[in-house]
Amino acid sequence: MNHFLNVLQSVLAAAFGVQSEKKRKQDFQQASLIHIIIVAIMFLAIFIAFVILVVNIVIP
Repeated sequence: MNHFLNVLQSVLAAAFGVQSEKKRKQDFQQASLIHIIIVAIMFLAIFIAFVILVVNIVIP
């Protein structure tokens, strides 16, 4: 579970552009690329669903 949280933190930091170069290199050395891709796709799907939900609420 801790590994998942580390990957999630890395994906969120990268998405918002606040991840340092040192941390990014460390993440790619420790985490599997497939895990990063899976979490990134999950984050993207949730983010898009959230944006669609907000737009549908604001514009009836």
